[in-house]
Amino acid sequence: MALSVHQFPCLSDNYGYLVRDEATGLAATIDTPDAAAILRELATTGWELTLILNTHWHPDHAGGNAEVQAATGAQIVGPAEVTRIAPLDREVRGGDRVSLGQTQFEVIEAGGHTLGHIAYYDAADHAAFVGDTLFALGCGRLFEGTPQQMWSSLQRLAALPDDTAVYCAHEYTASNARFALSVDDDPALKRRAQAVFAARARGEPTVPSTIGLEKATNPFLRAPVLAPKLGVSGADHEAFAAVRAAKDSFKG
Repeated sequence: MALSVHQFPCLSDNYGYLVRDEATGLAATIDTPDAAAILRELATTGWELTLILNTHWHPDHAGGNAEVQAATGAQIVGPAEVTRIAPLDREVRGGDRVSLGQTQFEVIEAGGHTLGHIAYYDAADHAAFVGDTLFALGCGRLFEGTPQQMWSSLQRLAALPDDTAVYCAHEYTASNARFALSVDDDPALKRRAQAVFAARARGEPTVPSTIGLEKATNPFLRAPVLAPKLGVSGADHEAFAAVRAAKDSFKG
């Protein structure tokens, strides 16, 4: 099996992802942040879109569903919460599987940013499309879920193989790095932050990342290690909550 990923910037800081099952030529879009951009990229690649795979209901992830479906006839797949702004053809939840030709995506429960957020994991090709749950050096704000829910979601993603490519939905890495350096002085983080700042200065993307790199340097996944510095002595999800609160008030 082989999955090709076509990544492109859109809106102010989103990434769009078109993915293609090379065995059959069938393609999907991960979310629909910008319908016009997605249709333009489809025309450029010549790919045949058959699926829209939504991670959650926010407009910069599902707002282009209707326009993309009208232009392509693609089936819309996603968590039930997407129906808050757009109809679904198939509702999925953690543990389900979605086929794109011969490619099999495992649906992973990833709530916290929104209650019903999900991720799509292709084990054969070592790729995870994580929406706004896990970012390079960051994680999504808790608009609907609790720290415990988000921590559990992050742990499900962290349990994936270290070489799994992490395709997140936004280019937030430089700002995430500045925050990370304010709470963590680990040498690996310092090296990564320098590489991130240099890449962004050159106009290069910092996504995708990998699960192994995030486990080693992401302050939200390293929250239990950082707990003493933050004055937290409780459960791991409480350490995570302290890091999340620090990021929410960070002005750097």
